[in-house]
This record gives sequence, C-alpha cells and structure tokens, in this order.
Amino acid sequence: MKLLVIGGVAAGMSAASKFRRLNKEAEIIVYERGAFTTYGACGLPYYISNENDDHQKMIARSKEQFDEVGIQVKLRHEVVKVDPAKKQLMVRDLETSQVFLESYDRLMISVGTAPIVPDFPGIELERIHLLKTMQNGLKIKGIIEKPEVQNVTIVGGGYIGIEMAEALTTQGKEVRIIEMEDRILRPFDRELTEKAEKELIDHGVSLHLDERLERFEGDSLGNVRSVMTNRGSYETDFVLLSLGVRPATSFLKGTGIQLAKNGAIVVDREMRTNVEDIFAAGDCAEVYHKVKEENDYIPLGTNANKCGRLAGANIAGSHEKYVGTLGSAAIKIFNLEMGRTGLSEQEAKALAIDYTTVFVESMDHPGYYPNATQLWIKLICEKRSRRLLGAQVVGEKGAVLRVDAFAVAIHAKMTADQFGMVDFCYAPPFAGVWDAMHIASNAVK
Repeated sequence: MKLLVIGGVAAGMSAASKFRRLNKEAEIIVYERGAFTTYGACGLPYYISNENDDHQKMIARSKEQFDEVGIQVKLRHEVVKVDPAKKQLMVRDLETSQVFLESYDRLMISVGTAPIVPDFPGIELERIHLLKTMQNGLKIKGIIEKPEVQNVTIVGGGYIGIEMAEALTTQGKEVRIIEMEDRILRPFDRELTEKAEKELIDHGVSLHLDERLERFEGDSLGNVRSVMTNRGSYETDFVLLSLGVRPATSFLKGTGIQLAKNGAIVVDREMRTNVEDIFAAGDCAEVYHKVKEENDYIPLGTNANKCGRLAGANIAGSHEKYVGTLGSAAIKIFNLEMGRTGLSEQEAKALAIDYTTVFVESMDHPGYYPNATQLWIKLICEKRSRRLLGAQVVGEKGAVLRVDAFAVAIHAKMTADQFGMVDFCYAPPFAGVWDAMHIASNAVK
C-alpha cells in the first residue's frame, strides 16, 4: 500500500506515524509546503517574547527522525491538484518549480488553514506580517528586535492577536489592538472578555474595539508608517494581521470531495471523506462536537492531533470513531489565565437550547492562607436536566486546570448537582473545603 499525506504538521504527521506503527511495509510520503515538520505553532508568541529562546525546541520530530522510521517527508512541496478518479496528485517543488504527478492507494489531507487577508490599500508595504508558520515567527522576531520598531499595531482580537499583544508588550513595545467587533476573544462570553480587556488596558495595551481598519500608508522606503481606520490615523512601525483563518482547501474544488460552506472538508467520525480511500483531519476539516452532536469547525491543535492519530489507524483498516470535541481552549493574558470548554451561552442560544447560566466569583483557596486570588466561573446548563453544557473560568491562577475538570464532567454528561458533590482535594494551600467548582455548580438554579 502507498499512503500519501498532504500536510506535515499536526494531523498529517500523527496519521503517518500511527499508520507506520500499524503497517511496517507500506510506502508513506508526506508533502509539506513549509520548511518544518510537526512543530508547536502555538508556541510562536512565546518564542517571539523570548520566554523560549530556541525555535528548535518547538519541533517535536525532525524530517530526519521521520525518515529513520520510513516516513518520507518532502518539505517545500505543495500539492496543487488532486485527481481522485486517477488516484493521483499534482505536486510542485517550491524550490525548483518542477511539477510532477504522484499516485496513491490511500490519501490523507491535513493542509491546515490559510490566513484571512483582505485586500486593504497599502497591504503590500513592508513590516506588515502574519503569524501562521515557523517561518513567519522567525522573520517577525528578527524585525521586532530592531530598536527602531517601537509602535506595534495588531489587527484582530482573537487568540493569536491577544497572545502577541502580551509578547510584544513584554518586549517593551507600545502595542495597539484594533478589533472590528465590540469585544475580544469571541469564543468566550462577555463576562469573561471584560476581565481580559481590563487586564490588557492595565498593562498599557491600547484597545480599540468596534473599530474597522481601512488602509495602510508607508514611507519613502516602502515601510508601513501608519494605519487608518474609520475612527482615526495611528503611527506604527510594525503591523501584525490576525484576522482569522479559513480552511486551505481551495485546491480541492471540483474534485468531488465534499466541502462545508466555509471550505472545511466534511468527514465522518472515522475521518473518512465522501470519496473512497481519502481521509482528512486537522484545521482543514470539520470535527464532531460531543455536546452539539454534529460536525463543527474548531481549528485547534488538540483536535488535529487526536483526529490525525485516529485517521492513521483507520487508514490501516480500523474503524475507530472520534468521541468528539468540546472545543476546550485556554489563553494566558499577562497575570490572567482563561479557559473554556463545551458550549458558550451564545452557542446554546443559537442552538435554541433551553438553558440557564450562573456567573460566580470565588477564590482559588481560602483567604486565611497567603496569596489567595479571585476566580470567576460561568456555567451553562440545560435547564430541565441541569446537565452541564459549558464552562468558562478566568483568574490569576488555577483557572485553566479547573476548566479541565469541567471538561471531564461535560464529557461524562454530568449534571451540576452531581458535579457539585464530587470529592475534590482540600487543603488550604490549594482549595477550600468547597472548591470554587463546587460553589459554581451548586449555584445553578
């Protein structure tokens, strides 16, 4: 058997590795358009901020390590066409521009996403960048370290934009965020994002909400010098565009592979597409949501690695089904940590669920023990059964690990009443006899 994999970062390499463990004889070739395999892209802001001083630490396994186990990795190769009828790929070598055909028996698609970059006037100016790949991160770090780069504008208030705001502020830069929505971090509900916005402002970040970017202007050297919005003009030395992503699947149009409205590949719970012998997983594909009980688009590395591993097993002949994602995610914002899992209130409302919510303030441990800090917990529950549907937590410490506990409860379909009586650890340095999670769960009406 010959397996071709398109995309060599998270899902693709997880699939190739699992398949190799189950099938020692098959030929496996991976085509990756970038210059690195299987690296932790989520670590790039912390590399730029110097919390990690070596980009090599983000690489889980090198091309050479994959070659040693019989997985051929072809870096800087882009698949430009898929022909399912002939079971062929058209591949371009990005170093030589040579184009060639490659046949397959089974195909795994894990091409990830492409950044959304509207055609703003002035977009061609220098020092306007994206943070998507390792190459992006290396280039941005080199620019940010220049002493003349002091004023930084970040366009977009999602996870990457907010993480980069912290990273660049800690590097001594003056940071401005421009966000066209009326709040940041939309996967969280407003009660949580208000805490995050205050934390940014308290650390000197200039936050411009409900403001729309219109164009860029540059100097005689071709470098960006100002950004124009519908509300004003701001001087800048560097711009980071963080406007979201879409599945990088445009090359699949006309192949017969079913795509969702946003371009994500439609797969079943075994990662199979509607075309025989073609599998897909990762940020280019939909994923089954355990609470919604239907496919959703949630581009997270956690989903990509799990679903890639599962795809590799199924390519080898298994029939393993993905249990489903909860969309669990977390972010650090200066002294705050935020986590969420399951449904947000806006998602519950969109699904027409009869739900109830609580928003509770508590402490991470008893006040009589030093350094107790506040926690804010929001729960979304089904009203009739009181089953936990979603949880969000923000605080200086202990917030994200408590979200993990809520994720287990939601995964197990526990009610707030059941979770409110779970036997958590108690000791004054860690938690009260009634943990903050108990308090929130027992507040559900």
